[in-house]
Amino acid sequence: MKDQVHAAARRAREAARVLALASRAKKDAALLAAADALVAATERIVEANALDVEAARAEGTPENVVDRLLLDPTRVAAFAQGVRDVAALPDPVGEVVRGSTLANGLRMQQIRVPMGVIGMIYEGRPNVTADAAAICLKAGSASLLRGSRSAARSNAVIVDVLRDAVASTGLPADAVQLVPADDRSSATHLMQARGLVDLVIPRGGAGLIRTVVEESTVPVIETGTGNVHVYVDADADLDMALDVVLNAKTHRTSVCNAAETLLVHRDVAEDFLPRVVKALHAADVTIHGDAAFRAVDDAVVEATDDDWADEYLSLDLAARVVDSLDDAVEHVRRWSSGHTEAIITRSLEASRRFTLGVDSAAVMVNASTRFTDGGELGFGAEIGISTQKLHARGPMGLPEMTTTTYVVTGEGHVR
Repeated sequence: MKDQVHAAARRAREAARVLALASRAKKDAALLAAADALVAATERIVEANALDVEAARAEGTPENVVDRLLLDPTRVAAFAQGVRDVAALPDPVGEVVRGSTLANGLRMQQIRVPMGVIGMIYEGRPNVTADAAAICLKAGSASLLRGSRSAARSNAVIVDVLRDAVASTGLPADAVQLVPADDRSSATHLMQARGLVDLVIPRGGAGLIRTVVEESTVPVIETGTGNVHVYVDADADLDMALDVVLNAKTHRTSVCNAAETLLVHRDVAEDFLPRVVKALHAADVTIHGDAAFRAVDDAVVEATDDDWADEYLSLDLAARVVDSLDDAVEHVRRWSSGHTEAIITRSLEASRRFTLGVDSAAVMVNASTRFTDGGELGFGAEIGISTQKLHARGPMGLPEMTTTTYVVTGEGHVR
């Protein structure tokens, strides 16, 4: 398996050399061809996915995880549109990050250049296959895609479609490659292919991310789990707060930007708690609450430290009343995974203190946490949401998939 993975990485390096020199027009043509091909292959993709879903359910996979795996014509059309959206974005390669003419006459520019070969290790969610391939290609890099065994059939068809489309426009098919998922060692060989692979990005549960971070010899951008909080401030519009809480929790429970904890300021608790508990129960949400929430309805179960720490990815929500904004921030800083937090408030000062205090990759002010998404924020597709603090943080689009080179131009200058 090591030889197989490393051979794929070598082919990717050759493809990356071609992509690095490709014009925007050439890359965009490949992406548009890929989007059209994905739509044309919808029936093939959905049929392959149905086999993956059937096998997952037969193995007893929870339905919230199956939902991540599931593809239908609407979802295929959505990620095909994401590929088109990436094509429509400006090409980051060649962008001047900064530049100046030095006192000695040298002209200095820092410009964006392709990363090279990017490895993705991810679970479920075959839409990631198309998203990652598209972003890497537009950013001038080749992609090595190591999805999960649960999505192997879906991923195989999607990658076949992408490779054929890319090759049809004159770019190398090996710009997009699937790393086999039937042998767990393939992930290890990918993340230890230092010198062949320039960057690895894990996307999935906490266990997967921790394994890649701890075992990889290739540089890693860490994408994090989503223990996401919504805080209803003393100055909140409670009608707005109710709408945001319901959307953040129930719009789609199996994704990392879904709310997992609700914090409510004590000054509005008397008015807000009965309304939000009733609405959440009507939406089949199980509330794991503190004494204040349990006093509203006997159906609220007692919250424990495990609930404050949990990324449920289900119709469960931890909830408590806090005495102040500072208490809300303290709770978030203790329990959050650093992904996304939201505050509902009419106070500019409260929003400023919350935004600066929580130290998370994204903060929503009077908006649902479901907007922490590359597509929603105008990046086209996204390759993941980074919760670390290096060059990429939050939803990662095209610029985050590049590095930079300093180009210094002189006229025979010597030092």
